[in-house]
Amino acid sequence: MDEAERERSPWQKNLHVLWFCTFVAGMAFSEIMPFLSLYISSLGDYTKAQVTMYSGLVYAADFFVSAIASPLWGILADRKGRKIMLLRSSLGMGISLALMGFATSVWQMVALRALQGVFAGYISNAQALVASQTPRKHSGAALSTLMTGPTSGMLLGPVVGGVLAQVFTIRLTFFITGFLLLITFFMSWGMVQEKFKPVAPKPKEQRSLNPLAAFPKPKLILVLLSSTLIVQFGNISISPIISLYVKELMHNVGPITVVAGIIAALPGISNIIASPRLGRYGDQHGSGRVLLFGYIFATLMYLPQGFVTSVWMLGLLRFMIGISDGALYPEIQTLLTKNTPVELTSTVFSWNQSFQAVGNMLGSLIGGWIAGVFNYNAVFISTAALMLINLALVWWLVPEIRQRKTQTA
Repeated sequence: MDEAERERSPWQKNLHVLWFCTFVAGMAFSEIMPFLSLYISSLGDYTKAQVTMYSGLVYAADFFVSAIASPLWGILADRKGRKIMLLRSSLGMGISLALMGFATSVWQMVALRALQGVFAGYISNAQALVASQTPRKHSGAALSTLMTGPTSGMLLGPVVGGVLAQVFTIRLTFFITGFLLLITFFMSWGMVQEKFKPVAPKPKEQRSLNPLAAFPKPKLILVLLSSTLIVQFGNISISPIISLYVKELMHNVGPITVVAGIIAALPGISNIIASPRLGRYGDQHGSGRVLLFGYIFATLMYLPQGFVTSVWMLGLLRFMIGISDGALYPEIQTLLTKNTPVELTSTVFSWNQSFQAVGNMLGSLIGGWIAGVFNYNAVFISTAALMLINLALVWWLVPEIRQRKTQTA
C-alpha cells in the first residue's frame, strides 16, 4: 500500500478490533501459567525436582518451536496475507490449548505445548497487519496502542486463570481458554478487513542468499531484532524470581502471594498508561529518541532494584519499569515498520517474534542460574548492565537513530 491507500484503508477499525482480540489472546496465553506446574504435578507421582524439571521443559517447548516456525509463517504471510495468519494462529492455538485439558501425561503436555508453538503468532501478525495498513505518520501511536491490548490481557490473565481454576477445575480452564481463542478466530474472520496485494517474487537471478539484502538498512534491522532479544531476556530473567525476592524482603511474614501478585502486575499497569503517549511523542519527535530514553530509564530503574530493603520501594521501581517497556517494545516495532519494505512486513515481525522467543528461553534459564549461583539481587544488577550494553550497541552501531526526525525516526 502507498500512503494514499493507507489513508483510505479501515486501519482505525482494524486497530480497535485487533486491540480487543489481542487482549483476549494475551489473557488466554497467560491465564494457564500460574497453575501449569500444579497441573504437571497432578499428571504423575513426581518429586519436587522432577516437577521443576518437567515444568521448565513444558514451558520452553512452546518458545523453542515458535522460534523456528515463526519465520516460515512470516514468509507465507507476506505472500498470502496477514488475515489468514490470524485465523490460522487463533484456531490452531485454541485447539491445542483445549486438547491440554485431556492430557494424561507430562509428555503429552510437552507435545501439545510444542504444537501451540507451531501455531503461535497471533499477536505478531496483528502487529504486522496494523503496521502494513496504518499511515506511517500514525504508525508509532497505532502500534503503541495495539501493544496495550496483549499487555493488559497478560496482566489480567493470571488473575482470571486463578479464579477459573479455583471455581471450576484446572482441566476445565484449558477448555475455557480454547473457547476464548475461538472467539478471536470468529472476530478476526468477520470483522478484520485486509486488502492484500501480493508482491510478485523477484526473478531467481535477482535473489540474494542474504535474507537482509532486501532491506534498505540491514544493520539497523539486525540491531533492532537483537534488541528485542535482549529486552525480552532481561524481563523474563526476573519474572521467575520476583515472588521469591518479595518473600525475602517481607522476611517470610504476611500475605506474600498477594503482594507478589501486585508487584508482578505493576509494570503492566504503567505500560498501559505510558505506551500510547510515548508512541505519539515518537511520531512527532522521532522514535529513535524514545527508544534511547527507554534504555537509559530501564538501566536507572533496574539497578536499584538489586539493593532495595523495602517491598514498597521494589513496587515503585517495578511500576517505573512498565514505562521503560512502553518505550522499548513499541518503538522497536515502529522502527522496524518504518525501515521495512511493505511486502516484507510480516517477515520482519515474524523474525522479531523468533528473537523474542529466544529471549524468553535464555532469560528463564540464565536468570535462574544467576539467582542460584549468586543471589536474587544479582539478576536485577545483571539486567541493568544488559540494558546499558544494549544502549551502547544501538548508539554505536546505528548513529542515525539519534537524529530528531529521519526515516529511522
